This record gives sequence, C-alpha cells and structure tokens, in this order.
Amino acid sequence: MMNRIVKSGIVILVLASFLLVGPVAAAINTITQGATVFIGEDGLDVTAAMGGDTRIGWWASGAPVATSSPDYTVAVPDPANFYVSPTEFVSHTGPWYRLSTLGNVSGTAFTVVDPRLVLKIEDTTVDVDVTDKWVPTGDSIRFRIETNLISIAQRPGVTSTPVTIKVESPSGAVYTSLINSAGMSTSTADIPVTSSPYFTAPIWDTGRIDTYPIGNYTIWAECNVNFMNDRYGEVGKTTTRDISLQNQDLNPLYRTRTPTATPTTATPSPTTQPTTVSQTTPVTTTPTTSVPPTTITQVPTPSPTQTQTPGFEGILAGAAIIAGLVLSIRKE
Repeated sequence: MMNRIVKSGIVILVLASFLLVGPVAAAINTITQGATVFIGEDGLDVTAAMGGDTRIGWWASGAPVATSSPDYTVAVPDPANFYVSPTEFVSHTGPWYRLSTLGNVSGTAFTVVDPRLVLKIEDTTVDVDVTDKWVPTGDSIRFRIETNLISIAQRPGVTSTPVTIKVESPSGAVYTSLINSAGMSTSTADIPVTSSPYFTAPIWDTGRIDTYPIGNYTIWAECNVNFMNDRYGEVGKTTTRDISLQNQDLNPLYRTRTPTATPTTATPSPTTQPTTVSQTTPVTTTPTTSVPPTTITQVPTPSPTQTQTPGFEGILAGAAIIAGLVLSIRKE
C-alpha cells in the first residue's frame, strides 16, 4: 500500500513538473500578434499572430499599406510550424501584415528583425576592456553582451534570452563553465540575458593555471533560440566573431619591444668602423716611428772621422818627439 502511495506521489510530481516546465519551454516559440521574430528562427507557432489567415505581405518603407499591393508575399500553410527563412526575409525586414483570401490587409502579423550579437571581454581587476588583447594571469574576467535579441524575453512566459559563451583553451578544449576567484563554478551555457548591454559577474579566475593554462584562448558567443544559429549562423548576427585572449604573466608588449631594441644596439656598429680605420692609422705610422731608430743607428757613422782624428794627433806627437831628439843631439 505504501509503495503504491509513493509511486502515485512520484507520478504526480512528474506530471506537475511537466505542466510547470512545458509551457515555459514552448512559449519561447509562441508568437503573439505584433511580436518580433528573428531571421533564422524555426518551428515558430504564429497561430495567434495570423488570426486564421494563411498569407502575409511586406511593403517597402514608405509604401502605403492600406491602398497598395504588397511588394512581397509569403505563404504560411502551417502557422504552428513557421520558419523565418533567411532566403525570403533577409531583404524584407520590418512589419509583415496578414492578408485575407481576397488579398486585403487584415492586421499586423509580426515584425521580422535581423539578429545582432556582440561579445566583449573585460578585466575587472584593472577595469579594462581586453577584447583581442592579453590579461595578466590571476586577473578576473567578466563578459559584456550586446544584442537586439532581448525582445525574445517579451514572449509569453519568457523572462530572458539565452546566450551561450564558449571558451576554447590553448589545447582546443571547450569549457562549459568557468570558476571565479571564490571557487564558484558558473555555467556559460544559456546565460539569461535581460538587457543590452548585459554584464556577467566576474566568473573567470585566470590565475587557476591548473585549470586554465597560460596561452591563447578563443572565445565566442552564440544564440540558438529556435535553431536560429543552426539555420542562419551569420557572424555578428546569431554568433559572434572569434575573440582572441592571451592569458600570460608577462606583458607581450615588452616582448615585442625587444626586437625593436636590436637595431638600436646595431646602430652603433657603423660608428665602430671608424675605430677600425683609426686603428689602421697607427699601422701606417709604425714605419714612421721606426725611421728615427734607423737614423739613430746611423748617427755613429761619423765615428770613422773621429777615429781619423786621434791617428793624426799621434803622428804629430811622434814628429814632435823626433824633432826634440834632433835638437838635443845638435846641442851636444
């Protein structure tokens, strides 16, 4: 008996959860009259917007809707499963009107808008936009989302527009959640965007290098409400461009300055060449300095003259002695 009660309770809880969750999940594709739909959305239920009509018309800007024929028409055979095809609607954005079987305007159906989605990255530690830049390892990161998709939150039972942010690591792994400085993990899937711009909290602590290694990260955001990114997938519309973010502990600008400093050190090289020239000058002067020693060694050359002088004086002395002897002999 108790098991039956427990099983019945479980069934009731399952049914209750289905009733609570089911309408909310389905409401994101439910379009009321005059609501906004986006190019690429598929599986929309536009029954309320069509009011029983099976055709819609579009007029170029400024054209009188009530008194002229539409510039473009689209059939809506199954209003419970409508596709905002890029082929038909990219060139025809703006209000679309219901057309009766006679081709007359019977009211507004909905407004078609080309989606827009932009992602920026901010370093909250130093309050700087680091989109396509670098972040010092250890700083905290938050994301800024700019979009016109917030009008999806105006649909019945919907309170926000889900946008997913994807972070690809240097090794190619894609994170589905990020950890902040407090150790709290935050999912980056279906972030509930309620305004534009929309800021997340600082959900990424780049200092956890065991989880987020140093290197270059690729980051982008996308919105796939009602398969719009699968069907459309245009950069800047249902998905953002890839953003590069370097997580490193050294400013890369310092590294780029190092090569520019090399020419500066290389510039003095030409000035060292005159030094080499000045070194060749002493080489040419070396023979010049060697000339004086040659002259000095040649200075003793006059010594033969000096040698002749003492010989001549010896002869004169001998002659004087002989003369003296001769005189002494005569006196005797």
